[in-house]
Amino acid sequence: MLGAVPSPRSGVRTAAPWLVLAGIVAAAVNLRPAAVSVGPVLAEVREDLGLSGLVAGLLTSLPVIAFAAFGVASPAAARRFGVHRLTLVSLLMLVAGLTGRALVDSAVPFLLLSLLALAGMASGNVLLPALVKRHFPDRVGAVTAAYTTALAVFLTASLTLTVPIADLGGSWRWGLGAWAVVALLSAVPWLFLTGEDRQDADDDGTPDPDEEPVALWRVLRTPIGVALTVMFGFQALQAYALFGWFPLLWREAGYSPTAAGALVGLLAAVSIPTSIWLPRAAAKRESQVRLCLAVWACYPVGYVMILVAPYTLAVPAALLLGLGAALFPLVLVLIGLRSRTAAGTSGLSAVAQSGGYVLSAAGPLTVGALHDGTGGWTLPVLFLIACTLPLGASTFVAGRPGHVEDALSGQTQPAGSR
Repeated sequence: MLGAVPSPRSGVRTAAPWLVLAGIVAAAVNLRPAAVSVGPVLAEVREDLGLSGLVAGLLTSLPVIAFAAFGVASPAAARRFGVHRLTLVSLLMLVAGLTGRALVDSAVPFLLLSLLALAGMASGNVLLPALVKRHFPDRVGAVTAAYTTALAVFLTASLTLTVPIADLGGSWRWGLGAWAVVALLSAVPWLFLTGEDRQDADDDGTPDPDEEPVALWRVLRTPIGVALTVMFGFQALQAYALFGWFPLLWREAGYSPTAAGALVGLLAAVSIPTSIWLPRAAAKRESQVRLCLAVWACYPVGYVMILVAPYTLAVPAALLLGLGAALFPLVLVLIGLRSRTAAGTSGLSAVAQSGGYVLSAAGPLTVGALHDGTGGWTLPVLFLIACTLPLGASTFVAGRPGHVEDALSGQTQPAGSR
């Protein structure tokens, strides 16, 4: 059980831990549906709205664009408006974007409203690790496990339930719009948490040193910042390539569309139990290098199975690749473990996630181009195997003990900078 956590600022009353935990988990369930729910009904959306192939390609790239552009701005916005208020606003952006795009009748509004929803999702991605560090500094592993498990459950749900909901309602609009209801319900706890955003100062007016902002460019100059950015980026590249292209790979290998979709669902479902266990296991270790490498090794082994026998070894390959995708909850807990303060976590989260999504952007596009150019999957899978190499190398730095604040204190700064 999660016990009460001391207030991070003397003299300031904080919300009950159960309410904060409920809010964090509720927010986490919305960190994927806006991005992945379009894929299962993309053909229907294209036909109804008249989307060209170029516009459809832009739509599939919007999550990466939103994560990179809006995620990096989240720490500054949180300092200005308050991290709890910004989380509530992010969820309301999701509600507005998801509702709106289910109602429009043309491509441009659909893209703009999708971008609005994805901007809210991107902000939430960056804010949650900082919220965990702020409210549960001694429970980073357990709380990260709770919210990444919720994320994994709703990732799987959005991949598998969007089409049945659309069929039940008679239109893709019902399938996409249903996730707006989830976002609206998730915003309710945050209506009671916005009071947490008081002035970050002690009773005597002295700023709390734990809340001092961290310059993002300085974080990116540290080995920890670089390693976590590379780790986050290349695990995201693998995940988006898997969810975007492997349904087609398995269909071309001989599976029916339904069976290929079930294999991708299996791949996603593996992340549910791993999200429960891995963050807790990582938090109990001083060094996480061996744990990260054990998970990482599932990627090249799974890809070799695809190269050898994409049809007969599809199930074990999906299981192994799903285990490899568990690097996502691992990198999130590492962001909390490699920082001492909420401000350090916020800066490290923004740098790792925004920079990482920039690194990942070209991956799915490259897989598609290689497949179109060769007419097969050997070269695309070899490309993905090559991309596992920097991912594995990054864990040697990201997983070893250390804190970004210690690295920052050793940097020389220009006169007058903080």
